[in-house]
Amino acid sequence: MNNIRNFVIIAHIDHGKSTLADRLLEITGTVEARRMKPQYLDQLELERERGITIKMAPVRMVYRPPQIPNPKSEFLNKSQIQNPKSLEFRNSNLEIANSKQEFILNLIDTPGHSDFSYEVSRALAAVEGAVLLVDGSKGIQAQTLSNFRSAKKAGLKIIGAINKIDLNPPRADESARLLAELIEVPENEILRISGKTGQGVPELLAAVVEKVPPPALKKSSSYGASRSLIFDSLYDDHKGIIAFIRVFDGWLKEGDEIKLLATNTKCKIKEIGYFTPQMKSSSGISMGEIGYIATGIKEPALVKIGDTVFKESLSGGKASAELLAGYREPAPVIYVSLYPDGKTQFEDLKKAFERLRLTDSALVFEPDSSEALGRGLKAGFLGQLHFEIATSRLQREFGLEFMASFPSTAYRVSAQGGSASGGKEKKYVIVKDPNDFPDNPDEVFQPMINAEIFCPPDYVSQILGLKEKFHMEIFEIKNLGNNVIIETQMPLAELMRNFDDKIKSLSSGFASFSYEISGESRADVEKLEILVNDEPASALTRIVFKDEAESEARTTVERLKELLPKQQFSQAIQARMKGRIVARETLAAMKKDVTGYLYGGDRTRKMKLWKKQKRGKERLKGISRVVVPTEVFRDLLKR
Repeated sequence: MNNIRNFVIIAHIDHGKSTLADRLLEITGTVEARRMKPQYLDQLELERERGITIKMAPVRMVYRPPQIPNPKSEFLNKSQIQNPKSLEFRNSNLEIANSKQEFILNLIDTPGHSDFSYEVSRALAAVEGAVLLVDGSKGIQAQTLSNFRSAKKAGLKIIGAINKIDLNPPRADESARLLAELIEVPENEILRISGKTGQGVPELLAAVVEKVPPPALKKSSSYGASRSLIFDSLYDDHKGIIAFIRVFDGWLKEGDEIKLLATNTKCKIKEIGYFTPQMKSSSGISMGEIGYIATGIKEPALVKIGDTVFKESLSGGKASAELLAGYREPAPVIYVSLYPDGKTQFEDLKKAFERLRLTDSALVFEPDSSEALGRGLKAGFLGQLHFEIATSRLQREFGLEFMASFPSTAYRVSAQGGSASGGKEKKYVIVKDPNDFPDNPDEVFQPMINAEIFCPPDYVSQILGLKEKFHMEIFEIKNLGNNVIIETQMPLAELMRNFDDKIKSLSSGFASFSYEISGESRADVEKLEILVNDEPASALTRIVFKDEAESEARTTVERLKELLPKQQFSQAIQARMKGRIVARETLAAMKKDVTGYLYGGDRTRKMKLWKKQKRGKERLKGISRVVVPTEVFRDLLKR
């Protein structure tokens, strides 16, 4: 185990994690040059389109340190002595470098967006070290701090690196100084690298070998017993569920009988191996290593991310079957109802969600129903981007068609009737679906977030101006190098009103933010219902702040008037709150000239046809049902 190093790359979004991973694969010879392509570890089509990492990606690399001349060697020439930077791996350990050993480096590339912080937390539970990457042209940003805190809390050895030095960023020195202060190391230990050109990457590899500790030896209570942590999984039609594991105790091999402790499920290992980065079978995986096992299990609910894979002792003694400390449980923050559309059936949608949950453990869902839309699923997501990515994957990977409601958050509500003064204890319910929100609640509590906004000083006044548009409270403003940190608190629901886009537009893209849930507070909100032709469109119902309710109502009905297709009859589009109509628009009927074939003669002939057409439209309006097309919902959500 002394030759094993397990580490992750963590950084703010778009700071070059995937590009650095490409160079590591090249230098270690893990991927042949002819097969190499940009963002090699990003396997999803969506990741390549958006240029961001969505799924963590593990890979096993074999690293052979080159022979390094001793700085005191008589064989060094004069230029090398005068210019120590010319000595490759000058910061590395000479004993390690010249020992002719091979090191197994298990790397996990992680996402950078705050919506996918649960992916990072799972990766941190499986490693001993982390490379904290900072873009030299942008400096430390919001998710840099958030990821650093998570890695430090997990007790990992952190190696700092300034990326994109090939661009000669003017802020590189300042970024290195601040990063050194953050990690609490001397500034000369902060590496300068370029993930694009490979400059400084060999030195980073040497630093990983030198500084990241090998896996700690843990003695099982009985010889041959094994415990492993499941940190990810996927589904294979032939092999069943494939679990990504980190072995903490003992070893595993093909054919072993194992038990999944959380679900009390027993199975036999069908296949076992490593990530190179493709899955490559092997004879077994030993303590401290990262790999995969094919369980043969076809039921997704039986394999849980964070579960412990346990193998009994070979000696027959009683072994410790305790759960390993996994990662933090993801807590959904927004909820969306999804209903089958087109050729898609409810069972197709449910099965697709079960499959998708194997690779995205943050997804939660439960059955839902609507009088207008039928059976569906109420799904929970970690944020707006997580919702967009998950629904896009459902469409592309499973070929589904569905309709989505407006995103909403969960409210804690007490209905009328329960009063502490009247001697009755108030009863609270958690409302996730806006259609279940009562018209006259006694009290409503909403989830709150603490957000850290990073921005240059030139944009502070514009960011502070957001208080007028969002229910945001400023706690503290402090400096970090050339940046300003604005600590704020706001309702979680504000994130669904394009808060991120607004910050980016006000700061010309320089500002960033990260957030965490921070309890709850009283909410002054109401339920806004949209009626089309006097029938509620349940998917358009949402909870809005009272001070913005009327403007939201007017905006929605005006937008619907533009988007809804015309019918043979006029359609009333109304917004209702507490049984009162607060906004209305009328979409005119589709026009058809029923008198076009007439010419000359008495006008009474035309009048007779017009009245007949009017009666027909009234009769059609009474028996017809307006269905809001899927495209309309999507256009409203884009807003």
